[in-house]
Amino acid sequence: MQTYTDFLKTKEVRVKSVGVYSNLTHTPLFHFQRDIVERALKKGKYCIFAQTGLGKCLMALTWADELVEQLDIKVLFLAPLGVAKQTISEGEKFGINCKYAADNSQVIDGITVTNYERLDKFDCSQFDAVVLDESSCIKAYSSKTTNQIIETFKQTPYKLSCSATPSPNDFEELGNQCEFWFTFAFRYPRSKV
Repeated sequence: MQTYTDFLKTKEVRVKSVGVYSNLTHTPLFHFQRDIVERALKKGKYCIFAQTGLGKCLMALTWADELVEQLDIKVLFLAPLGVAKQTISEGEKFGINCKYAADNSQVIDGITVTNYERLDKFDCSQFDAVVLDESSCIKAYSSKTTNQIIETFKQTPYKLSCSATPSPNDFEELGNQCEFWFTFAFRYPRSKV
């Protein structure tokens, strides 16, 4: 006779790792940061939910830089308006090559940093990886930003979202994050705003 636990296991969804393996001993990351980034690289689609001051930006830049080095791909790093320039400074501080771009004509091979507000000025099909800094911007289920990001990066193979830890009871935000990372085929279409 099947137990309820056995039944639940049949409903379990496992996502296969699609990323790369890396030994980040050469980086300036702390041990806990290195463990997080190595796991994120291995999975390919991941989240870094860490409180302020724990180095999310450096972890995200390291993740993106490793993908560029190993796979020779372009990465789009999306950040809020005031944070994009800080991200460039952080990259320079740690020797990670990244440049700010206002539109598609300024995209570089490697890590291109821009604001969420400028996403429509880019041909996102050229990017094989995307980083969402302050990914709580996709918190609201029916917002224009949420729908645009999820739809735009539906086919992107490598995804990383970074934010302070979301509330464990905020099912809407957690659901949107999952939809962004894993691009499951949901039964109901997203509402258009």
